[in-house]
Amino acid sequence: MMTRRSLISKLALAAAPTFAAVPREESHTLIHVFLRGGADTLNLVVPHADDRYYRLRPGLAIPKKDVIQLNDRYGLHPTMKPLEGLYKDGRFGAVQSVGVDNTSGSHFDCQDQMEHGDSMHGSPAGGGWLGRFLRLNATEASSALSAVAIGTALPESLRGAPAVSVLERIEDIAIRTGKKGEDSTKVVQALQAMYGAEVTLLGQRGVETLDLFQRVSALQGKAEAPEHGAEYPKDGFGNGLREIARLVKARLGLQVACIDLGGWDTHFFQGNSSGTQAERIKTLAEGLAALDLDLTSHRTNYTIMVTTEFGRRVYENASLGTDHGRGFALMALGDRVKGGQVLGAWPIQAEEEINVNTPGPGGLHAETDYRQVFGEVLNGCFSGADLRQVFPGVELKPVGLM
Repeated sequence: MMTRRSLISKLALAAAPTFAAVPREESHTLIHVFLRGGADTLNLVVPHADDRYYRLRPGLAIPKKDVIQLNDRYGLHPTMKPLEGLYKDGRFGAVQSVGVDNTSGSHFDCQDQMEHGDSMHGSPAGGGWLGRFLRLNATEASSALSAVAIGTALPESLRGAPAVSVLERIEDIAIRTGKKGEDSTKVVQALQAMYGAEVTLLGQRGVETLDLFQRVSALQGKAEAPEHGAEYPKDGFGNGLREIARLVKARLGLQVACIDLGGWDTHFFQGNSSGTQAERIKTLAEGLAALDLDLTSHRTNYTIMVTTEFGRRVYENASLGTDHGRGFALMALGDRVKGGQVLGAWPIQAEEEINVNTPGPGGLHAETDYRQVFGEVLNGCFSGADLRQVFPGVELKPVGLM
């Protein structure tokens, strides 16, 4: 027999696994963009002053006349024009030659290592790196919307978080009544009455969770245009960024938002200033610029970090593409970013040997452990976080990006 208390317990645990929903004006959001497939960032952040880049890529290098020059060493792909002003304003920057220590060249293995915040050496830390951070730094202000993954699957980086919402649109958040088209108002009122009569912590959490649901419901069905004339790409990536912007504006305590952009595994006919990869770069740049413009009034409240599992080799292959490499350029955007610079050693250190029989992937040397940058970004977004537990066994050193 199910008692009223057991019913309330089941509903509360289903609706809010761990914590209450309290609006937080001061909350900061880390927006993690993952370029799945191993992006050739040498054609995004272009080392136009390095003659090897042009010598090893006779068909794929971005012509110097097309490069948007940032300084005397680096420039941007021409389709990244929307981000040029953000770089000059000191809000967009990059770290060259970031990478994992996994030498397998496997998409799965390298993504898995990066999302778990692990190394090939030592024991797994357990769960995803963002999941650990959220779990270790949870407060009473945490809620089911403290972490959001845009899409249909939970990314491994959020594995182990106290609560995560996986959604494609805010309209996906709803209380199901069991009958198609039936208004959920009466169900919500009944739940409020039950939770309100429960004087325990469980009752308090239930009421607060329903309050969160009602605040989200108020956003639903409002086809408000993005602010300041922002225009998102008309695809899944653009739609996802727009949903993130809606959540940031609503000040619901969103701490972490994850979104993927796939299509970066360019073994064949990659292109240079135009072509297959150029279209992906255009989507990325236009999406990030639109999000930043849309959130003009909230610029102190978010930071964007763009990563990929590995870069590509510095030389083009026989199929006019690039094969799996090691290091890549990690990019970040926001008011807390020390932008206007591309960090990393110069000249770029890379494996130049055009030899398909070399063990493991070549390409840029992974000079900066990705956890160094992830840790610095986390600390820049959420000061006071205990990063030693998020990345155990790693001696975190300043990178200079935040």
